[in-house]
Amino acid sequence: MLDSDLAGIYGVEMKALNRAVKRNADRFPKDFVFQLLSSEWKNLRYQIGTSSSSTDPRVLRYQIGTASASHGGRRNLPWVFTEHGAIMAANVLNSRRAVQMSVFVVHAFLKMRALLGDKRDLAQKLASLEKELKKRLDIHEAVIVTILQRVMDIIDPPIIQQPPKPQIGFNP
Repeated sequence: MLDSDLAGIYGVEMKALNRAVKRNADRFPKDFVFQLLSSEWKNLRYQIGTSSSSTDPRVLRYQIGTASASHGGRRNLPWVFTEHGAIMAANVLNSRRAVQMSVFVVHAFLKMRALLGDKRDLAQKLASLEKELKKRLDIHEAVIVTILQRVMDIIDPPIIQQPPKPQIGFNP
């Protein structure tokens, strides 16, 4: 999630969010937050339809607005937050909305854990049912193979070698 979007969700200015992240850098490892490269930001801007004629990353347009560098807008490459980084950002911000979102996230995780607990029991029941069905199929499979073998014997009976007939006459 881009820093501008996260700032909007938490009800703070983007510069306040980025400042809080920089002040608490030890809480934000690289798998929580990272800064886009110039080429990545350029591609993202083209996808959302706010391209700029300038290639200077300091003159990047904000993804929603169309302000130039002289009239406000984004002057630095955006920071991107993973889900863990977004939660950590809620914990370091002092806005009322960020605190509400932090509590909301904790409640959501508790509900997910409760739902997963119910599903684990169901998964165990399904696993035991699968084992029972495999046993039954193995038995049926063996019977089907026997029946097919008998049908093949009827269609194409095996050649039984007859013992040689004793010769009639004198045998020395």
